[in-house]
Amino acid sequence: MQFTLNVNGKAEMVDVEPETPLLWVLRDTIGLTGTKYGCGIARCGACTIHVDGQPTKACQLQASAAVGKKITTIEGLSRDSSHPVQKAWVEIGVPQCGYCQSGQIMSAADLLKHNPKPTRDEIVEHMSTNICRCGTYQRIVRAVERAAKEG
Repeated sequence: MQFTLNVNGKAEMVDVEPETPLLWVLRDTIGLTGTKYGCGIARCGACTIHVDGQPTKACQLQASAAVGKKITTIEGLSRDSSHPVQKAWVEIGVPQCGYCQSGQIMSAADLLKHNPKPTRDEIVEHMSTNICRCGTYQRIVRAVERAAKEG
């Protein structure tokens, strides 16, 4: 079935089964590989994107349910990695393996959009929906704190 998705401000015509998870449409059909597959059951957060401004696990959203919605992936957060969260991630040196980082960044960007000056406890709570298998949680918290100061 063909339909159009609004991804990172661009109309993307796709021809996929309506129930195909949006994660696979983004990665395999459109070619935006920044959104990662982690668990497939919306528990790890590696596939976090924004849909109509809300953090969403792309592995659990059917492509047909995203029609008419504004989809933002890590590639669309900023064109040149100038988003305050992306800059803080680099400055703090958050990634170890880096696999979960796009989902982490998308969750952090959502937090700061809705709460520009979060406490450490608020950061930890919000980011708890994302798993980092390398355990860089302390650096993640410091980067969110830095982004909040800079943003």
